[in-house]
Amino acid sequence: SPFLSPQAITAGFFYHTARLARGGYRTVKHQQPVFIHPNSALFALQPRWVLYHELVCTSKEFMRQVIEIDSSWLLEVAPHYYQAKELEDGSGRKMPKKAGK
Repeated sequence: SPFLSPQAITAGFFYHTARLARGGYRTVKHQQPVFIHPNSALFALQPRWVLYHELVCTSKEFMRQVIEIDSSWLLEVAPHYYQAKELEDGSGRKMPKKAGK
């Protein structure tokens, strides 16, 4: 089957990850502000953790080809790159209503 599981995609693009924060997303490693492209199906959903294929800089730094991921996958597929502390979900922190589902 030509379908790749989200975990398989995460294994290949583990360095292209971002987490929902106040005012948008931030890349996990460098805390760079990024945004889901408005044409994305995930734009209105705002998942907590995403993986993107590319960044496109127009008025902002937009993530394109975005999928939702589980932060625990990052530690599984790239323990050499991520530390558990970086991947703490922060689910205890308050999020805007309807954000981070």
